[in-house]
Order: sequence, then structure tokens, then C-alpha cells
Amino acid sequence: MQGESFVRDVLRKDPARWHLLGVVAELDLPDCWIAAGFVRNAVWDALHGRKANPPQGDVDVIWFDPDSLSPGVDREYEEQLRLSVPSIHWSVKNQARMHLRNGDAPYRSAADAMRYWPETATAVAARRQGLHECVIAAPLGLDDLLQLALRPTSRFVSEKREIFDQRVKAKAWMRSWPNLEIFDR
Repeated sequence: MQGESFVRDVLRKDPARWHLLGVVAELDLPDCWIAAGFVRNAVWDALHGRKANPPQGDVDVIWFDPDSLSPGVDREYEEQLRLSVPSIHWSVKNQARMHLRNGDAPYRSAADAMRYWPETATAVAARRQGLHECVIAAPLGLDDLLQLALRPTSRFVSEKREIFDQRVKAKAWMRSWPNLEIFDR
């Protein structure tokens, strides 16, 4: 897919992100990815003709293991990552338990969990395989991300719309990436 190739190239050309993908791969967690703003923001920077800014805020590491549901396990992995790269604020979440917090049916995988995130452009993740390969997960596709479309996912169109609107305002995406366009559906 051409869009996946573009996203992989953006990540490969960003030494900081490429390194962080490698650090997370060393954890060897099942169904493990770096997701959300880590990928989204780098792509939006590239589409705005800018060099990628360093990862800001949380670097969201998602993984999926229904046999390891304790939040304490996530904290242990966060500490391992913090020891490896202390300058990053790591957020590790096993998606096998996150449905409880979000009021959803149980998720079947990390990619399935992303289908329930607030924005389609945020539901994207990457992971390194070996030294040179990168895999992209985008259960809602890459079209919105690559077309600079900020669109709520289905439950955030109406039922959880306030959360979507609050995120758009609080994260100031429109100011940071002025070519974004908000869509209601």
C-alpha cells in the first residue's frame, strides 16, 4: 500500500523515532506497537513540509496479552523504557484490559482496540521488525491521516462527541498543523 510506504519512510527518516521503535521492539511484548501521536504527528509534520518535531507528550506503547492484565506490569515496562530513554515520557497500556476503562466490548488485539479511539488519524501504530523493517497498523485506514482530515470515529461522532471536541481544543492541532480540516463524520 502506497500510504503505508509513505508512513514507513517518514518514520525511517526520523532518527529519534526510529531509535525509539527499536527500543520498544527490544521489550519483545506480544502484539506491541508505538501508536497515536508518535506516528500521527510525524506524518502531519511531513505533510506540512516540516522536519518532524521530536516526540512530545506521552509516547504511547500499546500491546495485547489477555494473560497479563495487571496495570503493574505496564508500570514495570514503563520503568524499563524510562531506564533506556529517560528523556521520554512513556505510557504503556495492555489493550486487553482497556475496554473496561472505555466502556467497550473486549478488544481482540491491539489493532482492534485502536478502532475505538477518538480520531481516525490517531488510530495508527508502528513497530520495528529487525534493523530495517517497519510494520504499520491502521485498522481504520490511512486516508484521513494522509489527507489531513481530523475525523471522529463512530462513537465519537455523537455518543462521545464532547471528548473529541475537548481533545481537538486541548491539543491545539489546528494551530500546530493549519492544513488540517475537521470533519463531523
